[in-house]
Amino acid sequence: MTRRNFVQQASRALPAGILALHGAHSGLRAQEAGDRPKQATDIEVLNPRARVPVGLIIDDSTCLVNLNRFAMPQFNAAWGGQNKNYQRDWKSWPVEIPDSFVRKFGEWCAQQGVKGKYSIVPFPACVGRLDREVPGWSRREINDSIKLVRDLMMPNWDIHPEMVTHTRVIDLKTGHPYPENSSRFMENWDWTTGKSVDELASYHAYALQILKNIDLPCDGLTTPGGYGNKVLPQLSQATFESLRDVFGTEIPHYFRHLYTDERSVVPRVEYASGLDGNDPQCVVSIIGCTGDWTGGWDNVEPAGADKFITADLKSGRMVEVITRGEPAMMVCHWTGIYWNGEEKGFKVFQEVVRRLHARFDHLIWMKLSELARYWAAKELTRITRAGTAIHFHAPFACPDFTVAIPKGARGNLLIQHHGKAHPLKEVALRKQLEANTWCEDQDRLIVCFNLPKGNVELVWNS
Repeated sequence: MTRRNFVQQASRALPAGILALHGAHSGLRAQEAGDRPKQATDIEVLNPRARVPVGLIIDDSTCLVNLNRFAMPQFNAAWGGQNKNYQRDWKSWPVEIPDSFVRKFGEWCAQQGVKGKYSIVPFPACVGRLDREVPGWSRREINDSIKLVRDLMMPNWDIHPEMVTHTRVIDLKTGHPYPENSSRFMENWDWTTGKSVDELASYHAYALQILKNIDLPCDGLTTPGGYGNKVLPQLSQATFESLRDVFGTEIPHYFRHLYTDERSVVPRVEYASGLDGNDPQCVVSIIGCTGDWTGGWDNVEPAGADKFITADLKSGRMVEVITRGEPAMMVCHWTGIYWNGEEKGFKVFQEVVRRLHARFDHLIWMKLSELARYWAAKELTRITRAGTAIHFHAPFACPDFTVAIPKGARGNLLIQHHGKAHPLKEVALRKQLEANTWCEDQDRLIVCFNLPKGNVELVWNS
């Protein structure tokens, strides 16, 4: 299936009128799930290693440029000076978030096992393109900053473009912002309304290509502000198109939504198709579960660690989401983490991590691409049972794939793939689970293995 056929097929699947559904708080996101395979009712796919995924989504980050110092006056101008939210003393904010802070933050997170997503805005606030010139910094300074992201951040963080500028919309024909400076031509607001899949995909590809030019590969993208909020089906499909076109991404994903109420925050696997063929396809929407309580994009006073998890470790949004077993992806802005050099947001986050690790011993930190892959495998793998064998047909490979099976299957457990049998090792506790192990859990067994793409069997000899 070509990418254009994908779009045509997905568009035909939309019920009449669904393109009009929109709104961050409507609960109607308009994307279609697509195909779903049969899964045996007595086999349950669990979280990876029977743990709860957690991560940190960092928005508004880029190389050196303190994005929102330059964004604030553009936002104010777009609203004709009538919105008090953008009437801040932005000139007092530093023009740079230095690489020394990136190193400090990245090294601390690596020590704690923290993973997530780190935006790199390609043309931050129209200051300059990272693959060309950024006035105010030498080419060597920009190159060194890009290298730091590549070497230090990328092992534990997905890199996303947050569209092109995060402020004014770029005319792809000229490479310059559109002349009109209003909310209609700002990425954060109205520009995406009424745009087609191809128009959005072209804009996404422009942003992705800049990051490809500086050797920062991407499996996903982040939407700035309200970008795409009124064209959610088109946004999802355009994400697939652009990431496949520029990077050949197997499982594209995007970050658009966050919920802090009772709604589920599990990833949404959208527009799945071709699951039995050579080119299975889907798009995954990753959903954040917290507000920005670490200082905000505009350097407000942080709401504090208690919003995430209280000092007594008993409550808070993260406790709520983790307790119900859903992936808990925190959301913050890089400018709030740095907080004009006072590092207020970073200090809040450090305390949150300390409390999480004190309260829970079953967390697994994941990049967004890792979470997207797991959820695609979780929902799109066909699972059937015949006697003492469980057959898996996986459109996507997935590490640490974890299932619960009836306890009657106890015996010598083996994974059979391509005619070879690989024995699995029994461990005493759930928290000891890793690839190619299993343990007892009340009336069932929990089995963890690296799921290959294609066909594989889990068999046992009683």
